[in-house]
Amino acid sequence: QVQLVESGGGLVQPGGSLRLSCAASGNIFSTYTMGWYRQAPGKPREFVARITSGFSTNHADSVKGRFTISRDNAKNTVSLQMNSLKPEDTAVYYCNAQRATVSYWGQGTQVTVSS
Repeated sequence: QVQLVESGGGLVQPGGSLRLSCAASGNIFSTYTMGWYRQAPGKPREFVARITSGFSTNHADSVKGRFTISRDNAKNTVSLQMNSLKPEDTAVYYCNAQRATVSYWGQGTQVTVSS
C-alpha cells in the first residue's frame, strides 16, 4: 500500500505562484504513474496533470502553460509548480498514485486564489 501526503497549499493572489509537493511511501514509487487532481465545492474531482514512470507528462487544457508536474524518484516525491494562478484554480488539490487497476489518494491540500 502507498501513503501520500501533500503539502504547499495556501492563500495566494491572482497571478501568483505556489508549488505543491507530494511525498509517497514505498520503494516501488518509480513504477507508478503520479498525478494531481483538484475538487472545488459542489463540483466533481477533475484531472490536472500526470507524469508516468517514463517521465512522460500530460496537463489539462485549463492549466497548460501555467502548471508543470515533475517527479523525483530518488526522493519519492511529485511536485506541481503553479504559476499565473487564477481564482478558478481555487480547490482542494489531491495527489494520486496509479498502477494497473490500483489507485491511491492523499488527504488533499487547500489552494485559495483570491484578492
